[in-house]
Amino acid sequence: MLIRLDQASSIGLAEQIAAAIQQNIREGALSIGERLPAARELAAGLGVNVHTALRAYSILRAAGVIELRQGRGARVLPPPDGLPKEVVDAIDALVRGAATRGVSRPQLVRYLEEMS
Repeated sequence: MLIRLDQASSIGLAEQIAAAIQQNIREGALSIGERLPAARELAAGLGVNVHTALRAYSILRAAGVIELRQGRGARVLPPPDGLPKEVVDAIDALVRGAATRGVSRPQLVRYLEEMS
């Protein structure tokens, strides 16, 4: 798994990590069901605070990209069935954007349900 961070970027480090992990999944460097490194291990490898790694994992969980289970770590989830890639990418961007602005997944789901 390759993750490069740009300290000078206006995009936060957690968001950069989450995006890099998603890119690794799309490119096949990470497989469905594969276990991701522990947050401490990821943070140490990237030279960031463990809370930054945890926030990246939280963003990915909110986007439905990974599952987090206490004691079992983080695993890559399969993509939603039957959705075109463009729709999946748009949903991913929406969920990531909402998470970075403090909108919880339940709040986002409730809003989307109210729209329909």
